Amino acid sequence: MTSSNTSETSETLGYEQARDELIEVVRRLEAGGTSLEESLALWERGEELARVCRHWLDGARRRLDAALAEEAAEDDGAEAGAEDAGAK
Repeated sequence: MTSSNTSETSETLGYEQARDELIEVVRRLEAGGTSLEESLALWERGEELARVCRHWLDGARRRLDAALAEEAAEDDGAEAGAEDAGAK
């Protein structure tokens, strides 16, 4: 883990970058052989990376929900227009 990695935040890391680095952190922790200090640093970095991933996924979920809500509103509007036309 380099010092540039530890200074990157959610503003600079994309989802894929954070996910890939998180996978590497988990791999290193599972492999063992690190000192307690290094393990704690890896754990903290992993927590930060998990937050970054959650941030990106939450944003994607909000965008998806908004798109689905917009589509549903358009469908409701089209159905209401068809009902009005049929009543005349």
